[in-house]
Amino acid sequence: MSNDVPAMTRFPVPDVDDLPEDLQARIDEEAERAGFIPNVFLAYAYRPSHFRAFFQYYDALVENTELEREEIEMIIVAVSGVNDCYYCNVAHGALVRIYADDPLLADQLVANHRTADLNDAHLAMLDFAVKLTESPGEVDEDDFETLEAHGFSRRAIWDIGSVASFFNLSNRMAHLADMRPNAEFHTMGR
Repeated sequence: MSNDVPAMTRFPVPDVDDLPEDLQARIDEEAERAGFIPNVFLAYAYRPSHFRAFFQYYDALVENTELEREEIEMIIVAVSGVNDCYYCNVAHGALVRIYADDPLLADQLVANHRTADLNDAHLAMLDFAVKLTESPGEVDEDDFETLEAHGFSRRAIWDIGSVASFFNLSNRMAHLADMRPNAEFHTMGR
């Protein structure tokens, strides 16, 4: 597998062979699943304890949730669009295209989720995620009532907030490290 795009430019990218065995195993597992090593794995490997915590929480968000996978990816892209996160817009945009089976939706979400082709429930979900990103102190019970009126349970609202919050962290780390998306992400699901 070749990776012509550096994982990040502001910190050294470790050699996979020099990493602890558990990180090597996780990277190998992802490379086998995806067909390449997503650069976020190589970037976070710079700090192995952070790698472990980051991916453990990521796994919890996508595996133990009230949300559909396409909804998780939509939240990630809407939040990452607001945060101007190049890495997550491209990488998770590819996942939106795949999970939503829609070659246009990710680009719409990156530009402005309010103009995307969404149903009312998904619009409310993304409005909430973006509000939590841009104006967290303004989130109030009215936001919960709106989401509940669209069929989201309190557990689902927690999950929406957890994904949005985690990707605010992820977006900021991607900016800090100047993470670069793999070339493969640009064409996936198109």
